[in-house]
Amino acid sequence: MVLGIETSCDETGVALIRASTDPGLPPGLGGQAEILAQALHSQVSLHAAYGGVVPELASRNHIQRLAPLSEQVIQEAGLSWGELDAVAYTEGPGLAGALLVGASLGQGLAHAIGRPAIGIHHLEGHLLSPLLDPAASGLRFPFLALLVSGGHTQIMRVDSLGQYQMLGETVDDAAGEAFDKSAQLLGLGYPGGPEIARWSARGNSKRFELPRPLLKRSTLDFSFAGLKTAVLTHVQKLKAADGLDDHARADMAAAVQEAIVDVLTTKCRKALQETGLRQMVVAGGVGANQRLRAQFNAIQKSDQVEVLFAPPHLCTDNGIMIAWAAALHLLAGKPAVMSPGFTVRPRWPLSAFTPKTS
Repeated sequence: MVLGIETSCDETGVALIRASTDPGLPPGLGGQAEILAQALHSQVSLHAAYGGVVPELASRNHIQRLAPLSEQVIQEAGLSWGELDAVAYTEGPGLAGALLVGASLGQGLAHAIGRPAIGIHHLEGHLLSPLLDPAASGLRFPFLALLVSGGHTQIMRVDSLGQYQMLGETVDDAAGEAFDKSAQLLGLGYPGGPEIARWSARGNSKRFELPRPLLKRSTLDFSFAGLKTAVLTHVQKLKAADGLDDHARADMAAAVQEAIVDVLTTKCRKALQETGLRQMVVAGGVGANQRLRAQFNAIQKSDQVEVLFAPPHLCTDNGIMIAWAAALHLLAGKPAVMSPGFTVRPRWPLSAFTPKTS
């Protein structure tokens, strides 16, 4: 039984899962989980007035929320602290202050009950979350992963649990950041991804022509800074002509969504073709976008590949994915040795990730 704590940015997530081995799956993927209890607090309303996350406010809110949420999860599960087998927390990457809140409580709890504390890579939590879906039972190493969120846009080759190779990443802004900034320029609110998707439903994506940076290059890297600049230019022209009405906002939102989805799916399709792999998982906040899912579903049919998504409620940051990642490492035989001290890693490439338990 593993308690998972997530505090990398602006969600305070705590969850308790019971994980066990599945002999029908290979090592590293051979787990199945029962979610015993979970709690999640979003800071969206706290940061909305600023159009983005304010690190110090995020850290303070985690301090206020984390201990009560942890106690709530234990009570809902009907368990005592001593029944835990491990406590997992997000070690990085993320906001340094926010990470320290989760690491402090995670290490403190583990020390108090004499159980191992497991520092988890935030992106590995996202990468492994699609495995919680029973539909992923056919997933086998190696496979590809698209990690796409407000802070990261990466294509990874996954050779085994803990062995990840970077194939492509954003050279400037992440896809989620492009969604947020575009929504801010259009006056649609925060967070931008859901707002862009909502306005896109009634917009014409062909009215405005937006760039697809690096789309035709041989590289698997991404770039979204030019897209944001193009949106700014269009918005300025519309405002100058007094033409930034709701109709124009919907059309621009649709064009932004189409451009980002086009780049993401085209690059992933190229990665599948170049590697010869036939399976891919899509994880991270942007993975909840329905247009993105629809385009990947089309690729599945046309290219005869399999694309697996994290369940929508696990696309955003949460404690379940942290507990799950830790449980998979434990089930795979990861050592659990107590040692003093802890660290957080605000910058931590997943390709350089080495599992660590203390």
